[in-house]
Amino acid sequence: MAGMFIGEYTFKVDSKGRVSIPALFRRELEEGDPDRPNKERPRMVIVYGADTQKMLQVYTQAAFEALAADIAALPRGSKQRTILQRLVLSKSHPTEVDNDGRLVIPAPLRAKIGLSTEAYFSGVGETFEIWNPETFAAADEANIDQWVEEQGEDFDPLSLLSQG
Repeated sequence: MAGMFIGEYTFKVDSKGRVSIPALFRRELEEGDPDRPNKERPRMVIVYGADTQKMLQVYTQAAFEALAADIAALPRGSKQRTILQRLVLSKSHPTEVDNDGRLVIPAPLRAKIGLSTEAYFSGVGETFEIWNPETFAAADEANIDQWVEEQGEDFDPLSLLSQG
């Protein structure tokens, strides 16, 4: 397995939907596509999911293949498999890094998440997310900041690991 996507980055998006991929993320995408022919441009898969999903989840080629295998391992005809096939496999866009280290985000995907002039990249381990910066800030404040405040001043987020 490749390393991890970590960190936060904001990059400009041009009128054609091209955005630079953070250099550290490009290295992970390369590691996550070891079988690409002749070490060509690394492939990745953008999962855009349900209409309510306000960000794009980006997988390395290897991570997406593992996810697809996990979905295929579910019982054929089961509700879980059908839902995951529709939300993950059907609502995906395979692509690759261009020669300049950029990702071209198709217009329908940019429109779905309200992306215009800037893209916010958030490394979340095995994948990374692409957000409209304002949408991310609002979601982060609503979901994370508020929850952390409710835990009290001396709360250590790493204590959640021992609750697993």
